[in-house]
Amino acid sequence: MTDKLSRRDFLKVVGAGAATAAVLTGCGPASRYVTREPYTKMPEYNYNGQSTYFATTCRECAAGCGLIVRTMQGRAIKTEGNPYHPVNLGKTCARGQATLQGLYNPDRLRNPVRNSRGESYQTGEKDWTEINWDTAIEVVAQALKDPAGVQFLLGPAPDHLFDLVREICKTIGAPAPIRFGALGMFEARVTLGEAARAMFGRPDTLFFDLANADLVISFGANFLETWISPVAYTRGYSKMRKQRTRGILVQLEARLSQTAAKADLWHPIKPGSEGLVAAALGKLYAEQKFGIAPAAFEAVDVAAAAEAAGLQLEALENLTALLLDADRPLVIPGGAALAHEHGLEIAKAILALNALLGNLGKPGGVFHTPVSPLGEEYRRPASLREMAELVERMKAGKIKTLFVHGVNPVFELPQALGFQAALEKVPTLISFATFPDETAMLADYILPDHHGLESWGYQRVTDGTGQAMLSGAQPVVAPFYNTKSTVDVLLAAAGLPFKDEVEYLQNQVAPLVEQTGGFYSAADLPSFWALFQQFGGWWKNDVSLSAPNAAGATEKKLNLKAVEASEQHEEFHLLVYPSPILAEAGANKPWLQEIPDPMTTVMWNSWIEINPHTAEELGLHNDDVVRVVSPFGAVEVSVYKYPAIRPDVVAIPFGQGHTAYGRYAEARGINPADLFGPNFNEAGDLAFADLKVRIEKTGKKRELSRLESKLGVYGEGMEEH
Repeated sequence: MTDKLSRRDFLKVVGAGAATAAVLTGCGPASRYVTREPYTKMPEYNYNGQSTYFATTCRECAAGCGLIVRTMQGRAIKTEGNPYHPVNLGKTCARGQATLQGLYNPDRLRNPVRNSRGESYQTGEKDWTEINWDTAIEVVAQALKDPAGVQFLLGPAPDHLFDLVREICKTIGAPAPIRFGALGMFEARVTLGEAARAMFGRPDTLFFDLANADLVISFGANFLETWISPVAYTRGYSKMRKQRTRGILVQLEARLSQTAAKADLWHPIKPGSEGLVAAALGKLYAEQKFGIAPAAFEAVDVAAAAEAAGLQLEALENLTALLLDADRPLVIPGGAALAHEHGLEIAKAILALNALLGNLGKPGGVFHTPVSPLGEEYRRPASLREMAELVERMKAGKIKTLFVHGVNPVFELPQALGFQAALEKVPTLISFATFPDETAMLADYILPDHHGLESWGYQRVTDGTGQAMLSGAQPVVAPFYNTKSTVDVLLAAAGLPFKDEVEYLQNQVAPLVEQTGGFYSAADLPSFWALFQQFGGWWKNDVSLSAPNAAGATEKKLNLKAVEASEQHEEFHLLVYPSPILAEAGANKPWLQEIPDPMTTVMWNSWIEINPHTAEELGLHNDDVVRVVSPFGAVEVSVYKYPAIRPDVVAIPFGQGHTAYGRYAEARGINPADLFGPNFNEAGDLAFADLKVRIEKTGKKRELSRLESKLGVYGEGMEEH
């Protein structure tokens, strides 16, 4: 910075309360100074020079971590984990820390608008006319008068909105709301739930007790990154490592992920071989411990399984020895392992191996997740097959009004599914987006919801914790703009007997007043409501885990298939993984864009990871732009030579490639979902791990911004660049 900054100007910026968000804008375009209007009337609960702290729930993903937000004179200035909250116990991930940059994001939607269709609809350019909230509510009310033509598409959070929408749809006779999120797609949550149903009789994402295990074999479960509830499982991993015997972690996956980098052993097995490896381990373990293998594993050819996985037979024997020596072994099925055409059978094989190990319902083993204090169990997200069915209904003209909240299907769904094209057959699209994402840009009406830190709500948290709990959310600041709670909009439009969102929430949590064994108790609802806000939710003191039903789990025969070899030498398995920093919705936050990827140190862009030996065969160098071609699409992306990936596999992170979503996200990198086709596994999840691609040289070069030395990990010299 060459211009001098006066003390007065400096104090103007720092006193804004959003100085960090305004100044640390990374590589994106931004003015040098940002001024914000101060409060004209200071709220009663704020005093000059004194901080106020609020407990709430993070909405950067569906894990439902508790936050404590520090505010100063009506501005949120720091987030930390809630030390009482059972999920994260005072910890947060990078996305939880960066949620402030969503609150202060300069691209937030500030008023309800109407968008004109036409050329602007095709190009995604906005042609907006501001409307007032009375008009907006009337638009929603009119749409609800045709219940057969209404469809709600919601994200995985918040749960109080889902509860309200479900009740509205049930009352008026509209189709049930659909919930979808890209992280759930990459985690293959539906597959895991259906495997639990098949093996244990109850659909569930299950709780894996890492903290008390002394050996963990993970089939691609990236629990230190984005899988299920990463902060909770990171805590469990840390506790496992602090045991007197120091627990052992083995990671089986084709690419060295951040989780695999922390493992004691990493085996880069071939994609699709996970079920065979699990079955082979089960057979070897059973024969050595019991003298005979159960039906689930008896048919597997151990030598053939090792060959299919690209492993030496000795490696399987060594893993079996670890299982036999462990007191509390645990095996975890990860998302990429289940995202195959036969992914359900893979999941069943891994769960059957846990049953064989005898860890169901025992410390360090597998449990059913706790039932919500409000009385609901597993809430199943939509599979990609069900999203494809939604698209078909849209194409057939059966949906007259589509409401979208908390999800960005135009970006998150594969283009080959045809969602964007099907929108042309939907007369009215109403978005409740907080930011101008790709779906909102095509909406007829955008009725912006408050940011999560301006919002009330609750989240049914069942993953990552053994305690039954309901995580609470409250505004930590007054809304900055002319936004409105979606719950308040729907309450008014549907004419329900609640004056506002708070009264609805109090009605919902009222049954908890009568429950015993909680972290706190109260004599009446007003007292309970005050404590609910103070502590950021309500939870049971005792662990509420139950053991899965192991009866017959190892006697169910599995239909496992060998990995098909590529017919063409130039084809590679494509592994798409959610960015551990950006995930599916963090690209509009410059703090997150500026954080180096843990394994490559790349920032602000997309890349394709290629094994150096493969790159040499193809004549490729770092930063060369290649064309990645699948049967369903093509993208151009820069090369990063990554030594810790199988030579027959290439990998691209998911999280970049936005065509909208604000200045920090637009026109950065590519969206690998454009390469996916409508291929599903037996449970209906996207079989993205089966995809094979072709790599073509373009002759272009685009240098990646990365923290590591330009010499690279091999010290190759500047000729690479």
